[in-house]
Amino acid sequence: MKLTFIGAGGVRTPLVIQSILNFQNQMPLDTVCMMDIDSQRLELIKLACKPRLTKGTKFKLEWTTNAREAIQGADFIITTFRSGFIESRVIDEQVPLKYGVFGQETTGPGGFAMALRTIPVIIDYVNLIKELAPDAWLINFTNPAGIITEVITKETGFEKAVGICDNPAGMLRGAAQILDVDPDLLFPDYYGINHLGWLRGLYLHGKDVIPDLLKSSAAIDEYLDHIHFTREEIALRGSIPNEYNYFYYHPHESVENLLNSGISRALQILPFNKELYSNLARIRDEDDDPSKIHAVYLHYLDQRRSTYMTLETGRSAAQESMEVIEKQDVKEVLDESAEGYSAVALNVIKALTEKPKLMILNVPNRGAIPGMGEETVVETTCLVGNGVIRPFATGKIPDENLGLLQSVKAYEQLTIQAAMENSYDLALRALSIHPLVPSFKIAKSILDDYIEQHGDYFPKLE
Repeated sequence: MKLTFIGAGGVRTPLVIQSILNFQNQMPLDTVCMMDIDSQRLELIKLACKPRLTKGTKFKLEWTTNAREAIQGADFIITTFRSGFIESRVIDEQVPLKYGVFGQETTGPGGFAMALRTIPVIIDYVNLIKELAPDAWLINFTNPAGIITEVITKETGFEKAVGICDNPAGMLRGAAQILDVDPDLLFPDYYGINHLGWLRGLYLHGKDVIPDLLKSSAAIDEYLDHIHFTREEIALRGSIPNEYNYFYYHPHESVENLLNSGISRALQILPFNKELYSNLARIRDEDDDPSKIHAVYLHYLDQRRSTYMTLETGRSAAQESMEVIEKQDVKEVLDESAEGYSAVALNVIKALTEKPKLMILNVPNRGAIPGMGEETVVETTCLVGNGVIRPFATGKIPDENLGLLQSVKAYEQLTIQAAMENSYDLALRALSIHPLVPSFKIAKSILDDYIEQHGDYFPKLE
């Protein structure tokens, strides 16, 4: 089995390697190919992965900047790239804040700009996959995951594709930890679209345990605090929202918190990324000391983790000191962090080829959520097994949630159409109907600023 990652020069690749090592005895991996268009970053990330690759590695590991070479003969391909790198994310998020509109990489105008930059690139990759690995499964983590997965399945017609996100899986793990049970014993009644969803029920041995969870110990308060909601709000809404719903439920607070901080998440993590690559380059030029490599990467992970959602929610960060970080168990920290998207991706592969599994994934609706189109990509509970992925029927969902889903999905589909036709009018129409954009005039100002600031990374809209 050949597994290919497109976008392997990114900062999460060491976690990917850790996940693969954890899964290597559970699937017949022969070759893992790490591909990125940026040769310098790829070499530095290769260095960051080096200490984890011991004599116990059971697969051949390749590093390349050649997309054709990476895709040729692959059985599974995972896409996880960012068109324009983090510098473009800064533009995505800072431009709307200039007009008092929420700025975040996947939600609202930021997700819109990222989608327009990314859609042409993903189409090129899918065309290569059709030519060089037509029977491969494409597992998409490139954001905005829902939009990009819909482009793959609907616009290019490539059916063996699925979108993944670590957020719903994290919700499930958090609940399982409180219940002290194996997450695989739980059936999540989850529905929505990427970064806009709800956990309506969570069944253990046929019983919905959410009511009991909400009455339980302080552990649930810690969990709800992590996703930025209170017991009162959860009880009022009747289900547990995805943490990204915070931006829709509390848009004024989100914008005010970002404006008060003076920066968006992209500007917050930009120095973390630069520091990581700079430190890796220094270690490479000095002595390739594994302990130093571990220390700088764990420091990077701590910076990311401790500051996550702090700007948007107005909370303070609590970073560990380097003395504490240097004493941490490397494998333990990497294992915990690798439970994110890379573990989700590998669980998809394992379920498709080995043992069936319930997972929350981004797939064509196929009637699963009433009121959403058949080919519309939704994020919901699916059965993965025997080479297929199928969503469960959710039944009727609350009108207020369906209305919000339909509104955001209409924006997503207009964004896709704008990218496919290089249409300025469709792009403006898409952005102007997003629930977080207050007016047509502001939508036009944001779009025009994106066109000017992104330059060649933005499509030539006519």
